[in-house]
Amino acid sequence: MRTLYLDLETFSETPIAHGTHRYAEDSEILLLAYAWGEGEVVVVEHPTAKVIQALVDGADWIVIHDSAFDRTVLRHNDVDVPVEKIHDTLVQALAHSLPGALGQLCDILQVPADKAKDKAGKRLIQLFCKPLAKNRKLRRATKDTHPTEWAEFIEYAALDIEAMRAVRAALPMWNMREEERDLWVLDQRINDRGVAVDLDLAKAALRAARRVSKKLAEDVEQVTDGAVMSTTQRDKTLMFLRDIGVEVEDLRRGTVDALLKSDALPDIAREVLENRSQAAATSPAKYKTLLNGVSSDGRLRGTLQFCGASRTGRWGGRMFQPQNLPRPFIPLHAIETGIKAMKLDVEDIMFANVMELCASAVRGSLVAPPGKKLVVSDLSNIEGRMLAWLAGEDWKSEAFRQFDAGVGHDIYKLAYARSFGKDPKDVSKDQRQIGKVQELALGYQGALGAFSTMAARHGIELPEDTILTIVKAWRTAHPNVKNFWYDSERAATNAVGNPGEVFRAGRVAFRRDGSWLRMALPSGRYLCYPRPFVDEDGKLSYEGVHQYTRKWERLPTYGGKLVENATQACARDILAHGVKRAEATGYAVVLHVHDELICEVPDGPEFDVEGLSQLMAHGPKWSEGLPLAAAGFECYRYRKDD
Repeated sequence: MRTLYLDLETFSETPIAHGTHRYAEDSEILLLAYAWGEGEVVVVEHPTAKVIQALVDGADWIVIHDSAFDRTVLRHNDVDVPVEKIHDTLVQALAHSLPGALGQLCDILQVPADKAKDKAGKRLIQLFCKPLAKNRKLRRATKDTHPTEWAEFIEYAALDIEAMRAVRAALPMWNMREEERDLWVLDQRINDRGVAVDLDLAKAALRAARRVSKKLAEDVEQVTDGAVMSTTQRDKTLMFLRDIGVEVEDLRRGTVDALLKSDALPDIAREVLENRSQAAATSPAKYKTLLNGVSSDGRLRGTLQFCGASRTGRWGGRMFQPQNLPRPFIPLHAIETGIKAMKLDVEDIMFANVMELCASAVRGSLVAPPGKKLVVSDLSNIEGRMLAWLAGEDWKSEAFRQFDAGVGHDIYKLAYARSFGKDPKDVSKDQRQIGKVQELALGYQGALGAFSTMAARHGIELPEDTILTIVKAWRTAHPNVKNFWYDSERAATNAVGNPGEVFRAGRVAFRRDGSWLRMALPSGRYLCYPRPFVDEDGKLSYEGVHQYTRKWERLPTYGGKLVENATQACARDILAHGVKRAEATGYAVVLHVHDELICEVPDGPEFDVEGLSQLMAHGPKWSEGLPLAAAGFECYRYRKDD
């Protein structure tokens, strides 16, 4: 088996921030670095497509770090790299809960310094791989203009191959099984396929947002008599509010929303805060990303990162961030009207809050091309079902089955009824809301804080003693889930102290191998916790990327968090099975968002939402006994389900 290590250094007038696929359309290959196995690293300047293709064709395996970039650039430069041949060290790292950046991996894995990514590389990339600053006479640096730096650039390219080889050898292979590899290959095809974009809507919405932003700024300037010149001036806004008697510590969305609900808020403060709230919408950035990132054929590609959520292996969103789209503020029929109004440039006549319209219409930018339709289906309450199944809470799994069969009770009514010994038929609307908050907040060992936060999102305010009673009642009704938390923490802690031994909890198992703690999932995949440690107080921690700081540091964990990881990871594996089944049956997946599949199919009766839902609700062999259901809709413009 001949293994080729390959890496490119490229130039493009298009910023890489616009996405790999848009960048690659204008790309030029400056350097090709490669090596056969452990052999000498060779760097070729300005290689031809013929030279590169010969290397690719002669290899059985091609190792690339972040292969989606190199493969896409090569395709746009007339080189075909079969994805089936590729081993991606970035994906190998992400699949084992490590960050993807090559330099950071070298540090974490303690790759010798002479094999670490050259820190001068960033300076050289800034010099050669993008246009120079517009205020400079020289628009582009080359070998001829900067011969000394070019020689350093060649050395840097060679170091990347050295680093890649060392990282590949140091990384585990537990999650690089055939099933996962096949899924990654399919993921690459889905990313390459992309999704069609309504560019007219994106342009119209961005125009509308810019116009209303300008007006909001003018209104704020006028109402504050020049004290605040823009809705983005945080400190001046705070100072103005305090000067008129409104004491406020910050201008976070929750703080502003709470102030706007107050009847005691002065009218002038209300106007300032309402303008700021409108202007704070993130939807204009989404539309700008669409316009910048769309390929020349009108499709947006590369929005999904395989194993991008490192703890669970779920997909991460990239560029357009489809996993982080705003919830609509207005009804579907109003969104449709608003889209037409924005395209006609009359949205400000028909809508009082244009920013809400823009945010509500973002999903509608994703469309089916002529002759096609979108079939969308979502796994129903997959985390609740998965948690019950993993923990062995059999009464709840049976309740889901009965509900799916049309003879059972609503799960939120049942949660409340089971907690307080009521007949589900007697659960009121308000009690059902409490049951919903119980289900959303308490499954992963949440208590007072988790319930209070979730309750506030649903407009529920309760005294602490009432909340504690609700929490206790839910836990009493779910004894196996409760045991699953503590069993998981105990099993993980025992595994850390007894390397090589297996400790089970529910349907998962823990084992320590060297500097790794592994959680074995029913699917055969592993969740990985690098460098686990149990302190003298019995508290478990491991090393990972902090959710907020994005730095590599020691992270504490506990039973409920481990259960959350397991539940979300297994839900991901169910979705992955659905993706494979959908593709094999002709439902071309163009995107998936959380537990929802969006497929682009011919606009005819042969593909429908019932067919897709049945495919998604048919689980793999390992999930026997897990109640699954899916439902959705068909459309020509993507939307939130009614």
